[in-house]
Amino acid sequence: MGIIIYIIFGALVGWVASEVMNTNGGFIWDIIVGITGAFIGGIIMNIFGQSGVYGFNFYSFLVALLGACILIVLMRRIRG
Repeated sequence: MGIIIYIIFGALVGWVASEVMNTNGGFIWDIIVGITGAFIGGIIMNIFGQSGVYGFNFYSFLVALLGACILIVLMRRIRG
């Protein structure tokens, strides 16, 4: 995927994760959470022997969403 697709995918995943977790950090925050969440979700899925994010599809969206929600929970714990 090209960098533009990563940004669009990250923005979409980050926005959905922000809505699910009831946070509001803005557009740039959503992109960062979405891209980082895809990375975290991919690592978690690889630990369980599954494939991570490998394209712009529903499975990759769910993996990235899982990672983004975990990232938001961790950020809440760190911030207090």
